[in-house]
Amino acid sequence: MKETNLEWEKLSFSYVPTDFNVRCTYKDGKWGEIEVSDSEYVPMHIAAACLHYGQESFEGLKAFRGKDGKVRVFRMEENAKRFIRSAEGISMQPMPVELFCEMVRKVVKLNERFIPPYGTGASLYIRPLEIGISPQIGVSPAKEYMVVMLVTPVGPYFKNGFNPIKVCMSREYDRVAPKGTGSIKIGGNYAASLNAGQKAHELGYSVMLYIDPKEKKYLDECGAANFFAIKDNTYITPHSESILPSITNKSLVQLAEDLGLKVERRHIPIDELETFEECSACGTAAVCSPIGQIDDIDNGKTYRFGEEGKAGKITTELYNKLRGIQYGEEPDTHGWCEIIDFD
Repeated sequence: MKETNLEWEKLSFSYVPTDFNVRCTYKDGKWGEIEVSDSEYVPMHIAAACLHYGQESFEGLKAFRGKDGKVRVFRMEENAKRFIRSAEGISMQPMPVELFCEMVRKVVKLNERFIPPYGTGASLYIRPLEIGISPQIGVSPAKEYMVVMLVTPVGPYFKNGFNPIKVCMSREYDRVAPKGTGSIKIGGNYAASLNAGQKAHELGYSVMLYIDPKEKKYLDECGAANFFAIKDNTYITPHSESILPSITNKSLVQLAEDLGLKVERRHIPIDELETFEECSACGTAAVCSPIGQIDDIDNGKTYRFGEEGKAGKITTELYNKLRGIQYGEEPDTHGWCEIIDFD
């Protein structure tokens, strides 16, 4: 196996070229065979539905090399199910769960040399993408679709790793409409977040915490991640039609219950921030990113959580437990990981 010559510990969350990607096309009413490609480009008709009418969805999941040398993929069936929901949400052809999982296994095996070594803090990020590829002039669903899966080794999503971040919130920006596409994973949601994200960075914050788009009273998503808080031995996370159901958040909810915490999924009024002991963003890319400070930039109000510069005790315990499962250091009692067979 060829050397990669990558400095694993210095990887950021960005694209690094790898050897292969895999593709599968839906045409004439059926999915075709999985194809292997070493090209980083997709040939596309200038009138492709994804370009003109936004028929595009994607996923994000990771493979981890454990202390025992085994490679584990975390909860890929959950990603496959969410991939189906996203496709159905914008009238694309959903890919069956088993075909999705077969593609994940194949692309991980083909790029084995890019799976970061245990102990580096890096992982192999897997990005499935579905696009409408048939030409459409006139608003209607495509007749043909392509799923592409690429992989890239990544480091931490936030530069400071598992250390408290500063976030801001403002009523000036909405990520999605109240009954729009917020609960599915499509590119349009992320395009709509770019202005707010850039504004947050310009002001010195890691990310924008969105407020619900309908009433402007409740906490919603934290940039591209879910939000949770801890108080009175309770794990609290927003319940909203405009939030993407995070697989990481779902996993943390289960782990919180395993640790004896009460779990509440409900509307979280902005004023309740004053009562929280710990706050965090969570998602595949960041896992948990503890929040040390939230600034409401519309009214100059600041909310601080825990000891300055330190992650909260429960957030840290949840983070370590989840990472331990992903790297094979903790028992996988819920059967979340699939070990990839390279034989």
